[in-house]
Amino acid sequence: MRPMGYSTGALALSDVERALSMLEGSSATAVELSALRISELKPLLRLLGSLDLSRYHYVSFHAPSRFDAAEERVVADAMAEVAALGWLVVLHPDTLHDLGAWRQLGGLLAIENMDKRKRTGRTVEELGAFFDALPEASFCFDIGHAHQVDRTMTEAHFLVKQHRTRLKQLHVSEVNAGSRHDALSQSAAQAFQRVAAQVPSEAALILEAPASPGDLERQMAIARAALSLPRAPEKARA
Repeated sequence: MRPMGYSTGALALSDVERALSMLEGSSATAVELSALRISELKPLLRLLGSLDLSRYHYVSFHAPSRFDAAEERVVADAMAEVAALGWLVVLHPDTLHDLGAWRQLGGLLAIENMDKRKRTGRTVEELGAFFDALPEASFCFDIGHAHQVDRTMTEAHFLVKQHRTRLKQLHVSEVNAGSRHDALSQSAAQAFQRVAAQVPSEAALILEAPASPGDLERQMAIARAALSLPRAPEKARA
């Protein structure tokens, strides 16, 4: 079964331990550790050795979404150490200054398509230059971003068609007009179904939809249905 779970940032912002605690007892088999703000990076890196991630079949790491040119080499080198653990590192292309700094990650670097507020990285054409410069890089397909950019899902179709062989992970949420991640609605789920058949069956599915502990399973069920995943088996009653 395809790995499926949550981004820690969606559940508890910078509090990774709290997010992992929320996922205990859930059906999640995947997790993305999130350090979206550069101030969160060093504390999370220090924490890695003490985290028990043994229950997850799949772990990835979201790099900071904004840093300046002077900080880039330090961030890239830190992410190379994370990649050495065998984890995919997700990166926003609009934050890059020196693409050469990221080649050391090889296929464990995953470039993510962006939402409409960003200046680049939103379409196949805009992503082309990044993949040309980083030919080994993987693709993190943010289906919510693609839906926000083009409600017809035409651009989503082209993104998956062009980068299907690179597609290792999906980000799933509803993205509103203000480019905020929202809980999944049935209408968004129906739109996602238009490209579900094109998505590789082995690609991990990471929800970025905010959820309370009581809503985790419902959001995963909506995402599972939207992307034609088989339902997780129900836990046996005591």
